[in-house]
Amino acid sequence: MTAILGISAFYHDSAACLVVDGEIIAAAQEERFTRIKHDHNFPVHAARYCLKEAGITAEQLDYVGFYDKPLLKFDRLLETYLDYAPAGFNSFLKAMPLWMKEKLWMPDLIRTELAKANGVEGEKSARKASKNFDWKLLFGDHHESHAASAFYPSPFEEAAILTIDGVGEWATSSIGIGRGNEITLLKELRFPDSLGLLYSAFTYYTGFKVNSGEYKVMGLAPYGEPKYVSLIKEKLAEVRDDGSIRMNHEFFSYSQGLRMTNGAFNQLFDGRPRRPESNVTQREMDLARSIQEITEEVMLKMARHVYKETGMKQLCMAGGVALNCVGNGRIFREGPFESIWIQPAAGDAGGALGIALAIWYRYLANKRTSAEKVGTWRSMPDARNNGLAPYADQMKGSYLGPENSVEEIEDFLRTHNLPYQKYDRNELPGVVADVLAAGKIVGLHQGRMEFGPRALGARSILGDPRSPTMQSVMNLKIKYRESFRPFAPSVLREQVADWFELNDDSPYMLLVADVARKRRRQMTPEEERLWGIDKLKVTRSDIPAVTHVDYSARIQTVRRETNPLYWEIIDSFWKKTGCPVIVNTSFNVRGEPIVCSPEDSYRCFMRTEMDYLVLETCLLNKTQQPGFEQGDNWRSQFKLD
Repeated sequence: MTAILGISAFYHDSAACLVVDGEIIAAAQEERFTRIKHDHNFPVHAARYCLKEAGITAEQLDYVGFYDKPLLKFDRLLETYLDYAPAGFNSFLKAMPLWMKEKLWMPDLIRTELAKANGVEGEKSARKASKNFDWKLLFGDHHESHAASAFYPSPFEEAAILTIDGVGEWATSSIGIGRGNEITLLKELRFPDSLGLLYSAFTYYTGFKVNSGEYKVMGLAPYGEPKYVSLIKEKLAEVRDDGSIRMNHEFFSYSQGLRMTNGAFNQLFDGRPRRPESNVTQREMDLARSIQEITEEVMLKMARHVYKETGMKQLCMAGGVALNCVGNGRIFREGPFESIWIQPAAGDAGGALGIALAIWYRYLANKRTSAEKVGTWRSMPDARNNGLAPYADQMKGSYLGPENSVEEIEDFLRTHNLPYQKYDRNELPGVVADVLAAGKIVGLHQGRMEFGPRALGARSILGDPRSPTMQSVMNLKIKYRESFRPFAPSVLREQVADWFELNDDSPYMLLVADVARKRRRQMTPEEERLWGIDKLKVTRSDIPAVTHVDYSARIQTVRRETNPLYWEIIDSFWKKTGCPVIVNTSFNVRGEPIVCSPEDSYRCFMRTEMDYLVLETCLLNKTQQPGFEQGDNWRSQFKLD
């Protein structure tokens, strides 16, 4: 047995992943355990979970991999500070103590923290215990870790690879080729030119949190007009035919300061950045639309360039920008590739998985057998006859986190004297479908927790997509977030083409496609003339709760063999209502990580206006629950994103 633990940490979205003999056994983000969103600290709790899931201790590991090279990143920071001196002095003073105290001593730090994950308490004792570890510690390049997370779990025997993010050590995007167990990176775009940082600059300027609020900018974009596209291209970023960009750094501060943009940027767009939590104006909507259009253009050009360079028919993607599902949808529809596969944990969390797989395949030179090679990829609509998933990637649906047995759930409920109704497993889907069809909102906690930023039917909040008020109710009374934010549909894979302009798998909610024309409603001339946020008031389709103002939807296709209970709930809802679609949003309130434990789920259930909670096969009715003392303090516990 060869056990490899991958680690990502110290920037954002720290995570751990355990690979044993090439199989992904477990993976989770640290935030799910600490309840600190995007937690950047060493993933002690996530590593402890991974070891427990495999039934091993840290001493039994053979290799530990870290997802980037700290010394190269330190080299980039020093060189950048010197280039911009004395302008970057305040940023230098803030960053250097952490580097001098911890990050430059990464091998010792990793060993000490893994001793804590192994159960050793106290810094001194952990440091002493870490001397007993004889596993080998390896460091991977940041974008190679992204590339490995994209290609190795994919169903493809060979594929082009595209990674795009803010910045790793020096690279901000890269292109390459994966064949069998080998990955070769061919070209890279280097800091400070970065599509990810350009998008984050507009995230900051429109009043949202960098490395957290980029998806809000994407959701806000359809309310605006692309009036700033020409100005951005003229003043801020030259977009070249190969998708590379050259940025004008007179307008940005991220290279030398503590902010993304500067006074010149403010003058260019006639004002200071929007104050967080203030009203969103038409300017922010137009800025969001403009930077989204440029991002899609760059992503498409990068995809076409990697196709030209590699000649491959398939494309694998990772990096934080690969979570831009609108851009992914355009590559899927308009790009030159026959198929694309995107790592569900495309951001830094996925780097933990990437380095673990890179050690197994590249460093140890083990053979890789893809679904495409053995003929099980997309083999049939329903693979129950041969036990193989038709879209047979190696991510196990991204259900790689902790799970709770029914016995554990019932122990929790009895201990806290919480009333519930236990159902037979075969009964439960119909019961949940009945509740949803009655317009109720349901929290669903079942199976293994998802790895990555999307809830995929294991830690989800569900609703009826046919309701014209469901979006506003879920945004304002359940999620406590901005009213403009769209919700995603989960749809039976067998029925997706009848409801959306898509006839393919989108298991990880990483592709956007339009609602099918036959499901749309004809708008009146008055509705057509509505502007900005007023567009939200219009019912646009038979499933208005998941139809964005431009008729788009961020789709999750659900297969029975991947998540049986979730598929059966949607199937039961379809049989009852004629609609094989339900609303799926992450099980959390704004600023909170997605729930992990039954305690997390019950607390979130009681703090919001959800009607029912499913904990495995136990159903809780809100009206029957005892008083909840912590009902109003979540805002002080979680920082708004």
